[in-house]
Amino acid sequence: YNVLALGTPDQIETYLKPTLAGERADAYAVTERNAGSDAAGIEARAERVDGGFRITGEKWFVTSGDHADYLIVMANVVDGERLLPTLFLVDRDTPGLEIIEDPAFTHVFPDGHPTYRLDCVVPESAVLGGPEQVGAGDAGRADEAELVALCDELGILLAGPNGQGVVSTSVGLCAQIVAPYPPSGSIGVASQSGNFVSSFMNWSCATGVGISRAVSAGNAAAVGVGDYLRYYADDPETSVALAYVEGITDGPRFHADLAAAAARKPVVLMKGGATAGGARAAASHTGSLATDDRTFDGLCRQVGAVRAASVEDAFEAAASFATQPLPKGNRVMVLTTAGGWGVVTADAITRHPDLELAPLADDLAAALDELLPPRWSRNNPVDLAGGETRDTVPQVLELVANHPDVDAVIHLGVGIQANQARLMREGRFYPDHGLERIVDFHERQDARYARAAHDVSVATGKPVLVATELAVAFPDNAGPAAVRGGGRLCYPSADRAVAALGHLWRRSRYLQRRGLA
Repeated sequence: YNVLALGTPDQIETYLKPTLAGERADAYAVTERNAGSDAAGIEARAERVDGGFRITGEKWFVTSGDHADYLIVMANVVDGERLLPTLFLVDRDTPGLEIIEDPAFTHVFPDGHPTYRLDCVVPESAVLGGPEQVGAGDAGRADEAELVALCDELGILLAGPNGQGVVSTSVGLCAQIVAPYPPSGSIGVASQSGNFVSSFMNWSCATGVGISRAVSAGNAAAVGVGDYLRYYADDPETSVALAYVEGITDGPRFHADLAAAAARKPVVLMKGGATAGGARAAASHTGSLATDDRTFDGLCRQVGAVRAASVEDAFEAAASFATQPLPKGNRVMVLTTAGGWGVVTADAITRHPDLELAPLADDLAAALDELLPPRWSRNNPVDLAGGETRDTVPQVLELVANHPDVDAVIHLGVGIQANQARLMREGRFYPDHGLERIVDFHERQDARYARAAHDVSVATGKPVLVATELAVAFPDNAGPAAVRGGGRLCYPSADRAVAALGHLWRRSRYLQRRGLA
């Protein structure tokens, strides 16, 4: 038969091509030449009816395959509160399958490619398959229920099924289907998507900020993300929970789980399906019905959880909670070895709705006068103006962080000397002419500055965030490497350091207002 595949490119790659291969290949012949895989505007739903499924979809348009004998349709099957992406094989002559010329698309398809509209009933046998094999009907759900019951009987915790696996670094457990295995740390990960478990662990490997546990919830037949958050709240190996969710099927229960966890430890949430397009993708990915985004945002604020905007923001927020102390206030001082970096960081702090660029106190300015040349900025940011000597940076850090009018410090410029050393090391004159000694000195100094930031933070109980793009450009630079060696995150930009500091302060403020600090 000539078969036309209707679906988005991602659906075709993920679900369609595997279905057409292997044991089903002898049922119908499909080639790239006669199977149309260039489709757009695809959206359909299927509901169970007597004897099969009713499929409905509007404004389906494709760029090939108008003479197909069969259509392969990706539709989301309504299954209670879930939407399960499923493939159906639909006969071209099925009543209710309408093929029209839609004038709205003549500017896109001047050759008059057809538009397909569906409101038709197909038998159970039309199901080709899907991520949860909806075509198995009640049998598939019965198998899952039997698995849950068996695990309950044996006293076994069931993660999944249909998940990526489980990681527990404190005991060396790596029971997952994909890489990586992260360094040991105190971030507990729970995710409705297995891919984001991998994403967070990849960031852990890149930054050196480690993971305690990581679980892919999968179908969450017995245990969901909220349950894992409660577990992390009591887990001595975990200091912060990091979760990815797409949709909430039991709002009151998730609210209770999240509130209980956030009252004990920081919780960072990244939510997919925040837009109309993302919500449709979430439905076809995990079968989740999207929660109203404003409701979810309000929920996070109410219980003191952090809502992150991206995977980088989410991981860096969690890494900050895991490695930095909470600030007691929102007054931020910037220390920089170059003026421009300080200016844009001051902009980022000033734009932030919850942070304040601290004014430079007179007594602090006078103390800095004793260490810096007359050309220094005499303002916040504290621009050293290239006047630092061997001990200047650690001394200035200690002065600034110890001042009672400063709640947090962002330190810029770590790694500059070591980067210059790298250039010398790669040049044709190295190691002669005394360059070896100069290179070694520069690298030692940057490592020392990074350690000083860590030590001052520990001594004062205040967050000191080190930010430099060298953490990404040259991760082996002595400065960023020493930050990682101290167990902390080296932020790849000042803007991202400011965002992370904002998360720290909002958490601290939430606890203070409720007498929990």
